[in-house]
Amino acid sequence: MEHIIQVRSVTGETPYRTEIQAGTHIILADEPEESGGQDLGATPTRYLCSALASCIGITLRMYADRKEWKTGAITVDVELDRSGDKPVFSIGLRFANTLPEDQLQRLQLIAGKCPVHKLLHGNNEFRYV
Repeated sequence: MEHIIQVRSVTGETPYRTEIQAGTHIILADEPEESGGQDLGATPTRYLCSALASCIGITLRMYADRKEWKTGAITVDVELDRSGDKPVFSIGLRFANTLPEDQLQRLQLIAGKCPVHKLLHGNNEFRYV
């Protein structure tokens, strides 16, 4: 596991097109047209949900492979509801293959142990340097 992760974003003068460099990967973030952007990439909040969904999927794949459980494709749906007093992430897990109930329950527990899930639940500190 990486202990220090660095990314860089550059937001130029084209509202709100942002180029993100994450390691060797370049991705775009933007806002939808109705918010003044050009919809050239996902919004930062969608990337946050994407990070959670992909981290859960990867964590479940690693666990299932170690256990030699035949899950088939793993689908993770994440929905973020910000309409209430605090944000709520709803997470749906689907497996292409039918699994016994005990494996399903274990995989749901393991989903909560993915690194991004832990970060979102953690006591984070933010410093501007």
